[in-house]
Amino acid sequence: MMSLLWNLIGGVFTLWLAQRFVPGVEFTGEMKYLILAGCFLGLINFFIKPILKIITLPLRILTFGLIGLVINMLIIWAVDIFFPELVIQGIVPLFWTSLIVWGVGFILGLL
Repeated sequence: MMSLLWNLIGGVFTLWLAQRFVPGVEFTGEMKYLILAGCFLGLINFFIKPILKIITLPLRILTFGLIGLVINMLIIWAVDIFFPELVIQGIVPLFWTSLIVWGVGFILGLL
C-alpha cells in the first residue's frame, strides 16, 4: 500500500518537475488536473510497468536496460495523450521528462 502511495506522489512530483524545468513541457490546466495526471502516471508505473518489464526482459538483456527508457517514454506519451492539458512538444522534452521519472523512481525505490 505504501508503494502505491509513493508511486502516486512520485508521479505528481515528476510531472510538476518536468513542467517546471524542462523546456517544451507545459501544463495548461488547473492544478487538480496536474494531480490527476500525476496519479495516472503513478498508477501506470505501479500496475502496468512491472508487466512490461517482464514482457520485455529479453530486450532489456540485449540492450543492457536501455529499453526501460523507451518504456518510460511510451508511458509518459500515453499520459500526454490522455490529458490534453499536458503538452510535450517533441521527442527531446519527452526524453528529459522520462529521465526525471526514472530518477525520481530510482530515489523512491531506495526509500
